[in-house]
Amino acid sequence: MAALDASPKAKAAWAGLTPISRRDFVSWINEAKKADTRIRRIERCCESLASGKRRPCCYAVVPIDFYKALGEDSAAKAKWSSLSANEKRDFTDWIEESENKSERKARIVRACTAILAGKRRPH
Repeated sequence: MAALDASPKAKAAWAGLTPISRRDFVSWINEAKKADTRIRRIERCCESLASGKRRPCCYAVVPIDFYKALGEDSAAKAKWSSLSANEKRDFTDWIEESENKSERKARIVRACTAILAGKRRPH
């Protein structure tokens, strides 16, 4: 918020974002492991917002490993397409919350299975 306060143009753009767009920016910043990387991302977000961008650059809304798993099953991919943005975000957030690689892989399999079964939430 301090960075937005320092840039009126970025702050005005932030105010016009949808909640999902805001969450994408915040998620991209929070995914950085090092404090200096987070600081650079905050600066970059303010620059992007001030220039009119509404999404963080280089941020995959769908994790690449999940995207590939969906791509391997056309039925799952079709059902994924029918989910709302919030429902998609629920699945991707749940996958991203995995604590290790094996749990992440298991969650991707469970997410694909749930989507195929017509579920609209990961739990």
